[in-house]
Amino acid sequence: MATHFDPSAAAQPDSGVFGLPHSPEEAHVILIPVPFEATTSYGGGTSEGPTAVLEASRQVDLFDVETGRPYERGIAMLPEPQELRDWNTRAKERAQVVIEAGGIHSGEAALIQAAQDVNVLCDQMNEHVYRTTKHWLDQGKRVAAVGGDHSISYGIIRAHAEKYPGLGVLHLDAHADLRVAYEGFTWSHASIMYNVAERIPGVKTLVQVGLRDMSAEEYQYIADSNGRVHGFFDAVLQNKRFDGVPWNRQVDEMVALLPKQVYLSFDIDGLDPVLCPHTGTPVPGGLSFAEAVALIAGVVRSGRTIVGFDLTEVAPDPEGGEWDGNVGARLLYKMIGWMLKSQQA
Repeated sequence: MATHFDPSAAAQPDSGVFGLPHSPEEAHVILIPVPFEATTSYGGGTSEGPTAVLEASRQVDLFDVETGRPYERGIAMLPEPQELRDWNTRAKERAQVVIEAGGIHSGEAALIQAAQDVNVLCDQMNEHVYRTTKHWLDQGKRVAAVGGDHSISYGIIRAHAEKYPGLGVLHLDAHADLRVAYEGFTWSHASIMYNVAERIPGVKTLVQVGLRDMSAEEYQYIADSNGRVHGFFDAVLQNKRFDGVPWNRQVDEMVALLPKQVYLSFDIDGLDPVLCPHTGTPVPGGLSFAEAVALIAGVVRSGRTIVGFDLTEVAPDPEGGEWDGNVGARLLYKMIGWMLKSQQA
């Protein structure tokens, strides 16, 4: 780290993520921005999530009472590739045709073609994220992705599962994301965990926390998974809390189902929507900020290692408010801090 860097000083406007001066080569933690939201069918804006988080991150104080000084290891966010922006624009245009028709159930050739076009562009995005993740993992870095909608997580989970076969995914979300090719989109944000479970054999276990909006088919998929997928439903978590079960004891129950190496996949709509009001599909209920951080901390407290993560579905206020980006940036720093702490144990 440059000797003149003052972690307590105001960040410079052109500085890196969290106001840091590190290049990707110098940093230990690499953040991949993925401005992609092709299949979003409700609220939009998550393609601006990486930029919103980057800008808000410069206001985050770098000393953390729980994890110390994560910034000292070096953190860098890669620049957004223009090709990803271009793919997102084209995919959104083609997807809109399908979304307005309510999917491809009519069998109309034009709709099927539009969905196929979107799937091809999503394939390209997945491959970009996978290759970028693999490159930096091969350099000995810790890698995380910042979305974008939740569909962006497939490539980075695939790369981590190859490096750490048998890992577990801890998934915070209001939604189970276990739908099969939702609306005809193979890589829908509503299908990300179905694709992870069905297509990535290196993932041993999927533990889902905060679920409160799902289909009967998704609920049945969890029940039929023979213990590979575990759902912790918001209503059950809340009722246990009302009965006096401490949150950390509930966290211990969730974490006990995970293997030694853990990947975090956090959709910010797993939080109370007061914290993320402009996310694509907000649902009442969810975790507080402190509960979400305690969930991450519980992984580390158990002796498990966090090997990587993604943070998705942060969408900035179209009126210019900074709250969503602020919460996203602070959750991101906590995730980095606990990931690094888990690797020092």
